[in-house]
Amino acid sequence: MLNIVLFGPPGSGKGTQSQLLINQYNLIHLSTGDILRGEIAKGTKLGQKAKSIMDRGDLVPDEVVIGMIRSILEKNPNATGFIFDGFPRTTTQAEFLDQMLDELNTSISTMLSLEVDEDELTKRLLERGKSSGRADDANEYIIRNRIKEYNNKTAPLKEFYTQQYKLQYIEGVGSINAINAKLCEAIDQL
Repeated sequence: MLNIVLFGPPGSGKGTQSQLLINQYNLIHLSTGDILRGEIAKGTKLGQKAKSIMDRGDLVPDEVVIGMIRSILEKNPNATGFIFDGFPRTTTQAEFLDQMLDELNTSISTMLSLEVDEDELTKRLLERGKSSGRADDANEYIIRNRIKEYNNKTAPLKEFYTQQYKLQYIEGVGSINAINAKLCEAIDQL
């Protein structure tokens, strides 16, 4: 089973690249952001709670995210693999993910980290905010807070996957196709 953690700060292109990789490798997409936004759109209790947290640019609590991921993994026992987009975000989540996957007799194959500098990320997110309707993409202060949260809470995951010899850095600047080619090269070498 091919299980990929696609990693990078907000605006690094994870969503765009995930869609391409899903089709190329027949993977199931697990995007916590998409799942949470779906709950928000439905007006569920989880969605209302998540919206207030996300609108501040903060991360949704582990127990909420881990429960959602477990449910999707269990509903797809015959999958050829998963691409994790926006999860795990903390070392605690990564440890829980390893445990869940071990129970399913599989593991993370690789973490692909899209590397993009903060000014480029801010520019991309402000541009996306013009059409996305997302409050967290339209305000530079919130964007920079999201990047700060990523650097403080999420970037330490690189060390977690480095210790497992699973981290690969991918330059996240360039054309969509060029970045995709770098990702595919890294996957094909597994």
